[in-house]
Amino acid sequence: MIRYGEPAHRRIDLDPVEALRLLDSVSLGRIVFTRQALPTVRPVNHVLDGGDIVIRTHEGAALTAHTQQGSEGEGVVVAYEADAIDPDTHLGWSVVVTGYARLVTDPADLARVRTLLAPWAPDEGMDQAVRIRPSLVTGVLLTDAPAGPAKGTARRARRTPGRSGTRARTV
Repeated sequence: MIRYGEPAHRRIDLDPVEALRLLDSVSLGRIVFTRQALPTVRPVNHVLDGGDIVIRTHEGAALTAHTQQGSEGEGVVVAYEADAIDPDTHLGWSVVVTGYARLVTDPADLARVRTLLAPWAPDEGMDQAVRIRPSLVTGVLLTDAPAGPAKGTARRARRTPGRSGTRARTV
């Protein structure tokens, strides 16, 4: 909605490094994968590990079965989205990662992932993990900052929502 007398919101495309930094500042996101030839979305928590997104899952989950099918080769194509957008101001950021997901099968890697990431939902049976290797990383910053400063001047830092409702500084 456009409000007269108030500055318009701007959308700024983020570079992949900044997008992944913001993704790492929150713990919850949404994984998008194909189930019975249709897109399926699940809320999950995640951790960044060596540039990959890692999530926990359980043996009977649709995502586990889907990634097992792609265990040969690169894996299966998925998308992962996370954001921190203020519900009142509609300012913040959103990041989408598209990449290949594979079930973590190495026992040592799986044990390590279990120490890095506790499931956000009851963890009964959450003994599997999926690793997403990013191929395409995009992100947008939604801000009320004016258009870019004149050459040679520093941009004013804006505040955007981050982990657990705290505010992270973004330039």
